[in-house]
Amino acid sequence: MPQLEVDGAALTYDDEGPRDGDGVPLVFIHGWTANRHRWDHQLAHFSPKRRVIRLDLRGHGESSGAGVRTIEELARDVLALLDHLKVERFVLVGHSMGGMISQTIALSHPERVERMALVNSISRMTYSRGRGLLMGASTLVPFKLFVATNIQRAFAPGYPREEIREYVRASADTPREVVMTLYGAMRAFDVLDRVGEIRTPTLLVHGYHDIQLPVSQMLRMAKAYPDAVVRIVDAGHELPVEKPAELTSALDWFVTGRA
Repeated sequence: MPQLEVDGAALTYDDEGPRDGDGVPLVFIHGWTANRHRWDHQLAHFSPKRRVIRLDLRGHGESSGAGVRTIEELARDVLALLDHLKVERFVLVGHSMGGMISQTIALSHPERVERMALVNSISRMTYSRGRGLLMGASTLVPFKLFVATNIQRAFAPGYPREEIREYVRASADTPREVVMTLYGAMRAFDVLDRVGEIRTPTLLVHGYHDIQLPVSQMLRMAKAYPDAVVRIVDAGHELPVEKPAELTSALDWFVTGRA
């Protein structure tokens, strides 16, 4: 796989599909402790006719590097890759933390973002007092248990246990420093008061059973977006792997300009 050196990190990425395909490139950004393979279904669907770019974020998957502290730093990595590939304008698709990165890019470089799809993502992390205490306490348990607990909660009831265990193992391979610092970065992320500035057509796709980032928080965000379409899917937080075909269908409808 090709890699790009950016500020001490080697970013692994895929760049597939025709350069003169239908529309501007699609850029897929995965979430916390995940990797670019969350988007396998979408890559297979879109790349025959359209350029598709996806990457492993710094410290995730096959990318090296640590020391990142903020969502803004991850956004700079994504933009560095796109600049390297000479991609000036694009469609962003971000899952969870990837959606936070997408919003950051849309706010800082609105002229470059043609459309944006946020999958199981929000603009502000909001906890009830009880959930806040629970999440705070979870950081005090052993690291592998902390990761396992968060990943298991991400799937809707009834999702195959063995598949969940595979995702837990993959997430636990993410370096502890990366996991914990970006957990803090997500908790600190807050652009809710600024999303009204985003004039880019936006699709908000969310799992009904998402307890990591509840659908109520997404709907609060949706009210602030001036040009947003909302889709609710019978899934949990890991929509790209729980219901890949449904997500691909929604994205196909949206990114081809039929929204």
